[in-house]
Amino acid sequence: MKRALETHRITWQGIVVEIRYEAAWFGTNGPFSTAHLEVEAIEPEQSELPFTETGYRSHFTSADDVAEAGGPVAYARAWLDHAARSPAWKDRQEKARQLSLF
Repeated sequence: MKRALETHRITWQGIVVEIRYEAAWFGTNGPFSTAHLEVEAIEPEQSELPFTETGYRSHFTSADDVAEAGGPVAYARAWLDHAARSPAWKDRQEKARQLSLF
């Protein structure tokens, strides 16, 4: 079976993010299809994202969930936006904006 991998790039909060998506990761389609989504900070390379300190996240989910969200780009953007509301992310962002003397 031929694999169908989609690749998209977006800019989120000044970070270029690459989204790679395969709707039928196990080679099956239908209501129980497992999708694979990869989100990676490309520029600046390995920039921290709200759900990963390394700039890379691999995620398996339902292909139906991704479709219901509006596709892989909308799904990833909503995931980033939701995770960015966490107090931990807001704290890290605030600390990154402040200069450190040590």
